[in-house]
Amino acid sequence: MDTPLKQKAEFRLGQIVSHSKFRYRGVIVDADPYFQGTDEWYENVAKSKPAKNKPWYHVLVHGQGNETYVAEGNLLSDENTDPIDHPFVEVFFNEYDNSGSYSLKQNFN
Repeated sequence: MDTPLKQKAEFRLGQIVSHSKFRYRGVIVDADPYFQGTDEWYENVAKSKPAKNKPWYHVLVHGQGNETYVAEGNLLSDENTDPIDHPFVEVFFNEYDNSGSYSLKQNFN
């Protein structure tokens, strides 16, 4: 297996984003420099086969209780600055600054 190159993340923890294909909004709670999932998950879930050697993000999905794992190429900065409605927002973040970003309580990496 090739060693992944270290990538600079386009998005930051606490940033509100939207998924380019599925159109849901969410907030980033963690980032990996490259795909950290299993080959089985990638084959079964990542149907568009996004690049594994670029950053991937853990995103709390607005209006739902779940978290998704999303390739950087499938995310966009969200133009909507409304806060995210998710039961774990308060676990990860202190406050929302009304500009599309939350401040982290602590670093989890």
